[in-house]
Amino acid sequence: MHGVETVLNVVGSVALLLWGVRMVRTGLTRAFGAALRRAIAACSRNRFTAFAGGLAITGLLQSSTATALLLSSFAGRGLIPLSIALAVMLGADVGTTIAAQVLSFDLGWMSPLLIGVGVIGFLSTEHDKPRHVGRVAIGLGLMLLSLKLLAIATQPLRESPAFMAALQGLQDEYVIAVVLATLATWFVHSSLSVVLLIMSFAGSGIVEPKLALALVIGANIGGALAPYMAQAGADVAARRVPLANLITRSLVGVAALPFLGILLPALQWLDPATARLAVNFHTAFNIAAALVFLPLTDAIAWVCRRLLPDKPIADDPGKPRHLDPNVLDSPTEALGCALRETLNLGDRVGDMLRQSIEVFERNDPKAVKAIEAADDAVDRLYEAIKLYLIQTSRTELGEEDGRRYVEILTFTTNLEHVGDIIDKNLMELAAKKIRNRYTFSPEGMAELRAFHARVQENLRLALNVFTTRDIALARRLVAEKTAIREAEAQAADSHFARLREGRPESIETSSIHMDVIRDLKRINGHLTTVAYPILEVAGELAETRLKSASDPVTGQAAAST
Repeated sequence: MHGVETVLNVVGSVALLLWGVRMVRTGLTRAFGAALRRAIAACSRNRFTAFAGGLAITGLLQSSTATALLLSSFAGRGLIPLSIALAVMLGADVGTTIAAQVLSFDLGWMSPLLIGVGVIGFLSTEHDKPRHVGRVAIGLGLMLLSLKLLAIATQPLRESPAFMAALQGLQDEYVIAVVLATLATWFVHSSLSVVLLIMSFAGSGIVEPKLALALVIGANIGGALAPYMAQAGADVAARRVPLANLITRSLVGVAALPFLGILLPALQWLDPATARLAVNFHTAFNIAAALVFLPLTDAIAWVCRRLLPDKPIADDPGKPRHLDPNVLDSPTEALGCALRETLNLGDRVGDMLRQSIEVFERNDPKAVKAIEAADDAVDRLYEAIKLYLIQTSRTELGEEDGRRYVEILTFTTNLEHVGDIIDKNLMELAAKKIRNRYTFSPEGMAELRAFHARVQENLRLALNVFTTRDIALARRLVAEKTAIREAEAQAADSHFARLREGRPESIETSSIHMDVIRDLKRINGHLTTVAYPILEVAGELAETRLKSASDPVTGQAAAST
């Protein structure tokens, strides 16, 4: 039981360290994510400012992995050249060592102070930014606490024959040690946590100095491997940034591995403390990588383009364009991405609606198939937006973000329903018309075209209401619902008049004509729903459209609401 308790204490301490690192990263990203992205963009003038920007930003963010994912997003959208992105990453790799250096000192006394200040700050306000700053303080406190607990938890390991025998088997197998540390760092997605763990083991005497240096090499390579694997499904341009970082770290690691015996005395001369040996080598490793490869960023960028060449672009209308997975930790930005993708979805549905009237005019069966394929793309795009919104909702949403989340999800669902009505209903009616060789009367076709044009205009209005949340536009859209209902009645009266006249075209297409009007009206109803939440928040909606019942005593009707 004593051995099991020791293992549980070590695992719990490491888990607490990982959670603290995550809290710091997510807190800073949510509080200052937009500012950090603007800072990265501002520093991209040349490789030296890019290096300095990456160093400063990652020194705050404490995660070169997070910086790599941000840069991948920028590079994937063509916002930053690959060579400049690599310069930022070289600075980020050095920046992430700053936190390791600070945490290598005995700062355990600050842990309760930071946790206390962070909890008070988090609970004492409802504003998002102070709460996220409080989250950062809590995360720092948990990291310091975890290091103290880890030092206590690993003490019994030095007395464990099995554990010491396993480590003894690695003493001269430095390549295996590098591979194990690489895999461990890739698994936890945090080179900082692994380096601090190695520091703790080295300080406790569990790991001998040369083995600690080999493990640090693996931690650095694993720290570059994690973002590359995370971008496995991304565009080629986005994957090149983490690939470049992986190449530079791997080359430095391979070059340093044979010279650990030479490097060890120099590091011990710099600082004889065994616990700080791993941290100092971690810093030296990344500084060396920056000195060697900062002048060679263009060459590394060329190599990455050869290893990951551009693929022929196949335009998939169902593939999302704006759903950036790297901003999911920042709900406001993620919802902005979802909003842009919803507008893209609206454009796809608008194309389907525009083409639908042309099918009825030209009796083109190929156009029917094209609209059916377009609806499949709309369905895939809707599913992508819905999944992205679900991922966004896993973070804490403020009141405004929560309201916007519901609006986006509701509107995308209604747009998907509109696509289904066009595909499953209107195109079925068009196919029936084509199959039976029916023809609308000139007056009937003109009525359908006018009714359709009005619904199409309301789709554009609905997209504008969704984007701007303008109350005047929302009122206008709701008013259009009544106008569409009146237009439906007028179209029905005109159609019935033609039936009374005995017009052959009207008689044979009567059911199709009325069903098209009905389905277009249903489409307009789905579009109008986007206005109601906006008007409700503004207090612009009445409670009911029904007239009040007559007063049972006086017999007089009460005022309408």
